[in-house]
Amino acid sequence: MEAKSQSPYPLVPAANGHERSDEESVAAHSKELKKKKRMKCLLYIVLFAVFQTGIILLFALTVMRIRNPKFRVRSGSFTTFNVGTEASPSFDLQMNTQFTVKNTNFGHFKYEGGLVTFAYRGTPVGRATIQKARARARSTKKVDVVVELSSNGLPNTNELGRDISAGVLTLTSSSKLDGKIHLMKVIKKKKSTQMNCTMDVAIDTRTVRNIICK
Repeated sequence: MEAKSQSPYPLVPAANGHERSDEESVAAHSKELKKKKRMKCLLYIVLFAVFQTGIILLFALTVMRIRNPKFRVRSGSFTTFNVGTEASPSFDLQMNTQFTVKNTNFGHFKYEGGLVTFAYRGTPVGRATIQKARARARSTKKVDVVVELSSNGLPNTNELGRDISAGVLTLTSSSKLDGKIHLMKVIKKKKSTQMNCTMDVAIDTRTVRNIICK
């Protein structure tokens, strides 16, 4: 019998199914990792956008929000204090008055000069001149002015006599300051502040008390 012929090339083993499965698993794992990386990057982008939006919103609600300053009477004391009697009612007062301009904005408030009118029962009894100036950002500016108060212009002194007998003179003060808020040397916004205060002058102690401003 003739010997069986042998192939000159060695037989190549057939591809193993397990090896193919491992390659597919590695590819799927790599694809999953890439997907997770993309999702993580997207999450970071979204979080950064939310953070930036929050910062812009906070900036707009605080720094960029411009409010009207507040102009008030803070205190008063007397260097001249002449008050009549119930039978002969009159008053002649020299009051050292301290005003305040409270600016809560992040930019300074540059205001023009103004006039403060003091009144007794609706009748003007004295005026104070406020010079133009500047209230710094987030601060309160104090302004000291001497005010002359006199009852000479009152049309009727009957009520004044009763108030002198009661020991209290109630005064009001009103004014308006116009100006601009200067923010970051770029934004200039017109703003004004209105004063509307009441105060009691205690005759026995010669003091100003119960200052209420709206």
